[in-house]
Amino acid sequence: MKRWRMRPAPDAAAVQRLTHDRCPSVAAHLLAQRGITTPEEASVYFRPTLGQLHDPFLMKDMDRAVERIERALGDGERIMVYGDYDVDGTTAVTLVYAFLLRFTGNVTFYIPDRYAEGYGVSFQGIDKAAEEGVSLIIALDCGIKSVDKVAYAAGKGIDFIICDHHRPGDELPAAVAVLDPKRDDCPYPYKELSGCGIGFKLLQALAQHNGMAFAELEPLLDLVAVSTACDIVPITGENRTLAHFGLKRLNDDPRPGIKAMLGMANVKRRLNVTDLVFIIGPRINAAGRIEHGRQAVELLLSHDLQQAQEIGNRVNENNVVRQDLDKRITTEALELIDSTDELRAAWSTVLFHPEWHKGVIGIVASRLIETHYRPTIVLTESNGKATGSARSVKGFDVYEAISACSDLLDQFGGHTYAAGLTMPVDNVQAFRERFEQVVRENLTEEMRVPEEEVDVEVPLTEINDRLLHIVEHMAPYGPHNMRPVFLTRGVVDAGAVRIVGDDHLKLSIAASKDPKARRYDAIAFRQGRWLEHIRRGEPFSILYTIESNEWQGRRTLQLNIKDIKAGVDGLLMGEEQRQAPDVALAS
Repeated sequence: MKRWRMRPAPDAAAVQRLTHDRCPSVAAHLLAQRGITTPEEASVYFRPTLGQLHDPFLMKDMDRAVERIERALGDGERIMVYGDYDVDGTTAVTLVYAFLLRFTGNVTFYIPDRYAEGYGVSFQGIDKAAEEGVSLIIALDCGIKSVDKVAYAAGKGIDFIICDHHRPGDELPAAVAVLDPKRDDCPYPYKELSGCGIGFKLLQALAQHNGMAFAELEPLLDLVAVSTACDIVPITGENRTLAHFGLKRLNDDPRPGIKAMLGMANVKRRLNVTDLVFIIGPRINAAGRIEHGRQAVELLLSHDLQQAQEIGNRVNENNVVRQDLDKRITTEALELIDSTDELRAAWSTVLFHPEWHKGVIGIVASRLIETHYRPTIVLTESNGKATGSARSVKGFDVYEAISACSDLLDQFGGHTYAAGLTMPVDNVQAFRERFEQVVRENLTEEMRVPEEEVDVEVPLTEINDRLLHIVEHMAPYGPHNMRPVFLTRGVVDAGAVRIVGDDHLKLSIAASKDPKARRYDAIAFRQGRWLEHIRRGEPFSILYTIESNEWQGRRTLQLNIKDIKAGVDGLLMGEEQRQAPDVALAS
């Protein structure tokens, strides 16, 4: 059962300042929760401009990076654009390679093989660069910990520019420039750009240095939006601006590769961040998981739809294979947990199987958390090593937990909620025991329960088309700017509740049994277990988002119910959470 927790109430004075005829108090409450406290700030939030982007030269080493690229272009040096095989890496490579190709034909790109080379900069990739006469490598979405690789490249006469957004280690590589806002000495004001976002700032700096109009970079914003969405970085500040304009580009003038993927998914509506995460992202990722990440770059670089469709067909086929592997390995992993006393009782999950497909174990780790809500690591064997992916639960820093086991590892890297690691196979059991110990010491009982955050509690009568219009214009949504979640207690069935699809509830609800009360259409995915309770006419309480539902050309307001609890009271954790904003929010 999920815990429902009310987000802290915003400053009442800020809510009052924001409330007016076109912004009801419920909407003002939502804005103030997001740190928007004045009408002027609300105007900027609802109407982002590209002028809000920061000066790229505020980033440490940006001047050095631009100077080195300018010298390479001027001297006709061969440049290699190098990136990881996931969505962020392949979009970043596409972005920088396509831009440089406008100024030189002496540029190539390289995506490491997931299985032969693994994540990040590889010796094999550097050797390939040396063979091709490359003297400058621009590494994107990787490289921040590649101290030995950068030194190896220097011995071959190859310079590095690193564009990364992962946490640095104790020592920075001796590159010509290291662009990473997470460097302790980097004054750049926004720290949460994706790897592709860092690449875009490099191009912005190059354009600025050469007096190019920003408009010449705008066709590349679609790639930044895809990476921002799929790498699950915060949709705040600069990221929100980039995602906003990138989505506009994707919807108004999609590049052939994107158009091909949308056609294969039979998507004809305007895209949002969720579509990028669940439709575009998995297809791009499938290239590197099943075949080779280079395929994704070739798709995104396609100049015509026919070429894009040919490559897209292979990418789509790889995605089908990926889905089948994902389902099979998830089933095997769940069976392994359920059949092992030690794994069932653990506070963490660490699984190793030498034959699991390396390309899907990160997805499997996420799937396992849906059933066993705890920090999870799934490992397989690759090149004689145990290698895998980690995923975490809310509030628990899995990167730091892995770091506490670093003496057992060959390498690791990542973020708070997702990481990758490699170790000798013989160390797996010792790592499992150490990781479990670290988790037990740092994971609180509260963190062990899945949580749904509630933005605001409202009477059902507060939900209307005007509020929906405002909510839709609060997009793009993502981490730190999630779609608002509403709580309403004591709603009742208004008739015709039924099961549709794979255990989904389709229902109509009202605030009371009064036949004159407004009815609201609603959908509750995978919550068919509530059918009989609702049919009996007993009151229940709901957490939900609001959205437009289009059917046969008609758009209507629909509640998307995230969770249901029986009754009316005692729903939120702790008496301190039992704030009652209903009165304050009454319009």
